[in-house]
Amino acid sequence: MFESIADKLSQAEKIVFVTGAGISQESGIPTFRGKDGLWRKYDAMQLATIDAFYENPKLVWEWYDERRKNILAAKPNAGHTAIANLEKYKQVRVLTQNIDGLHQRAGSSQVYELHGSIITIKCTVCDFKEKITGDFSELPPRCKCSNMLRPDVVWFGEALPQNVWSEAIMQANSCNVMFVVGTSLAVSPANMLPIYAKQNGAILVEVNPEETLMSKDMDLSIRSTSAKALPELLSIVNK
Repeated sequence: MFESIADKLSQAEKIVFVTGAGISQESGIPTFRGKDGLWRKYDAMQLATIDAFYENPKLVWEWYDERRKNILAAKPNAGHTAIANLEKYKQVRVLTQNIDGLHQRAGSSQVYELHGSIITIKCTVCDFKEKITGDFSELPPRCKCSNMLRPDVVWFGEALPQNVWSEAIMQANSCNVMFVVGTSLAVSPANMLPIYAKQNGAILVEVNPEETLMSKDMDLSIRSTSAKALPELLSIVNK
């Protein structure tokens, strides 16, 4: 699959992966766009907003609580594992739009969560933030300051965490190869990351079963899943 850029891959010092819902879907985690996007009778995309949260916090929390339990039951797939194992040979950074923590569970040590984490909560008012360690006694859960807690995720209409985004730009600006895996990069500002990489002269590689708007800008587009395509990387970079 990677024959045309094998030399560039073997010579690369730093490889950045930009990952999206597609790689998580291969672990059995449904996306909430498209036909899998309905939860009960609600459009999940309409639940992932701050307005929906304040209008019906219990409903939004029920959705996220169910998603979190499904995510914790899922396991990293061969795509996640290949990315993690690549650290034995190269500098690897993962810039993920996913909130499930599967990259970390696979063993990746340098993961930047652009859209936050579903296994972390934060207060709507004060600076409290921590990982979820068990079930909640009530929904929505409350902070020690008595205000509502919310999932530590970026909802539609919210800005990315500035420190994470700044670091993501730095990583994109300094890589030799960027893989765009399982994402159409339809969401801004993540769709800027390949542009930053290209400005640095990086090779752009897309791994996605379907053509995307970004495909025309790639040096190589591989129509395959990450679980099938990415393990082949190890045999190339290990030469």
